[in-house]
Parts: sequence; C-alpha cells; structure tokens
Amino acid sequence: MKHKAYYGLPNKVLFCKKTLISNQLPNSAIEFKHTIKSKKKTTFIDKNGISDPWKFSRIKKKINFHEREKKLLKLLDKFRGKGEFDCIVPGSGGKDSCFAAHILKEKYGMNPLTVTWPPILYTDYGYQNFNNWLESGPFENISAKRDEGLFKLLTKLAITNLLHPFQTFMLGQKNFPIKVAEKLKIPLIFYGENEAEHHNPIADNSKSIRDKSYYMFKNLSEIRLGGLKISEIIRDYNYKIKDFEPILPLQEDKLRKFPLQVHYLGYYLRWIPQETFYYSVENCNFRPRPFRTQGTYSKYNSIDDKIDDLHYYTTYIKFGIGRATYDVSQELRNDHLTIDEGKKLIKKYDGEFPDYHFSEIMKYLEINENFFHKLCDKFRSPHLWKNKKGKYHLRHTVNKDGTDD
Repeated sequence: MKHKAYYGLPNKVLFCKKTLISNQLPNSAIEFKHTIKSKKKTTFIDKNGISDPWKFSRIKKKINFHEREKKLLKLLDKFRGKGEFDCIVPGSGGKDSCFAAHILKEKYGMNPLTVTWPPILYTDYGYQNFNNWLESGPFENISAKRDEGLFKLLTKLAITNLLHPFQTFMLGQKNFPIKVAEKLKIPLIFYGENEAEHHNPIADNSKSIRDKSYYMFKNLSEIRLGGLKISEIIRDYNYKIKDFEPILPLQEDKLRKFPLQVHYLGYYLRWIPQETFYYSVENCNFRPRPFRTQGTYSKYNSIDDKIDDLHYYTTYIKFGIGRATYDVSQELRNDHLTIDEGKKLIKKYDGEFPDYHFSEIMKYLEINENFFHKLCDKFRSPHLWKNKKGKYHLRHTVNKDGTDD
C-alpha cells in the first residue's frame, strides 16, 4: 500500500549501504544520484544503494591537498594586507569557526574579522566558547544587533507553521556576514567545510556572490518567513520592512558594485571534524558540552544554541532522520566507525526527545508544551510514520525493525 509522502519526499525509503543515511531529506538535499547511460530517463537511484556523499568521501581520499594548499596560498596572496581586515570568518565560536579563523591568522598570516549572527538562546558553555574564540586570536568581532522581539516571533511562527525552529536563524547566518562584507568592503569570506560534500548536490567551492540566491527579491510579497508573507507580518504584528533588514539578502545593485568571493577552507585543507575539534581545544580553548547531546552520542557538534537540539528533533519528525544518523554518517565517511557500530548508535539515540532545554524554550517562545507535541504529530509524513495504539513508529529504519520492514 502506498502512503502519502509530505514535503515532496520520495515515497520509497532507501538507505545508503555505506553511510546509513536515507533519501528522505527535502529538495534532493541527499540523493542516491547515479546517471545511467540509457535512452530512458536518467535515474537518481544507484542500483547498488550507494549515496553521493559516500562516493565523494572516496574521491576526497585521493585529493592532493598539498596542491590544494598551493591554490590557497595563491588566493590569500591576492587579498592579504589590502585593508584593516583581509577576510571574514562567520561563526559563533564553534569548533569549525575556531579552526578557520585561527589557522588563517596563525599559519597563513591573514587578519580575519569574525562575524556572528548570535544563536537564539546561547548555552552557557556555547557563550564561553564564543569568548574563548575571540580571546584566542585575539579576533575582532561584529555581532548582529537585532530586534529580539521580532526574531522571537519569527522563530515561533516557523515552528508553528513549518516545524522549522532554525529557519530565521539560518537566514541571518547566511545573509548577515554578506552585508558586513559589503559595508566594510572586505571582499573575501571563508567558511569551514562545504556542507554540499555531505548531503547536498556538490557545488563549486567558490563563487562570486552575484548569485540569485543572494539577491533581494524585487517583489517583497515573494518572501515568506515562518510560513507568512513579510507583508502579512508587517500588517498583523506592526513591524516595518527595515526591521527585517538583517536577514534579507543584499540588494542586487550593491552586489554588482562589489566583487565578493566566498570560499571553503575544506576545499583547500584536509577537513576532518574530529581533527578540527582537537585543534580548537588546543588553540582556542574550545570546550565540549559537559554532557552528551540528546539525540546523539557526541558532545561537541552544534552546542551553542539551546534550540539546536530541538531543531534536530524536528528533522527526525519530518524526515525520519535523527541527529545520531547525521553524526554516524559523517564518521562512516571518515572511516571512524563500522557499519555495525553505526547501526547500534542510531538505534540507541536517534529520535531521543531533547527535554533538557525544552521547557525553557517553550516558555521563551510562549508555546504550550502539549501544543508542540500535537504539532509534531501533525507534521509526521504518513509514508514514514505509522500510528499504533496512539504511538508513532517509523515504518522503515536502517536496522530493518520498522513497522513495515
């Protein structure tokens, strides 16, 4: 029997044999992508059940990073010393931004400006890591000053209408550094690792920002936040368009006058999350969480925002992919786990409810806790979840113990 699939997800659930992650992320964020030479329509399912992230991880092992570093040095020579700051490193003091800023300054002689779109609700240890990061350079920093009432509202709307706690945060994280770069005329931005290498179609390492994804829409009615048009939010909640400015893309006319480039250090340097963690601990006084992160087995990934754990829980609800699966997939690609170990970790931790900060988050956002739980059930796709005696269970799991396996 075929069950309805929400969010444009493929109805048939497939799991990569090598990374254990499924094909259920939206917008082809992960695909088992394999072009078969045939007169028939191109298929995106590898007949052997192998995903693009795994294939790329094998290619990556053959990359000559000595030659890549030469390219990095050539790039940096074009920008080094051209102004007070010669590049921007966005971040909030996590292991990746610590590594990127520190190694650019100490090894490659750059003077990065750090730029931060603050977490919605800083954890105590996350905020301490942020301060430790800035002191380790020391690094100058620009953090966004935003209307907290508005962004609290937008986060609440995004949860209520989309079950997406991080929508507004992600927009600010993407667009705010671009605006700082344009305003200060710093033409180079460095991120750590390109996420496309993990669960998106592989993109180029660098590009000019003259890219439509960074343009402000000419018609503001096209922009939706929290499931509502900006014009509706302005009308119903008494805000002005300028209040949304920090998260809106840079206007096209400004981009045309400013040749900004974005690069990923992970393209030039061998980037292994565990190694960036060790580097950040040693050089930036980065400290892991004082307890295991709920929903997974790690302590040092995405720990600066109290809402982070809830965000990963909602991905489990909507796509059947929990935080442990993300971590296991990454470690499998880096050959740090066996398949059997990965399956056991997923079975033990995936979908664990993040109750540690839950009540505080609900109180802050003025959301009733029971309402949130009912909301989660509303967003469960029928092709992924089955209700048995009032409790929801996954139909398919990588351990083959789903209700329909």
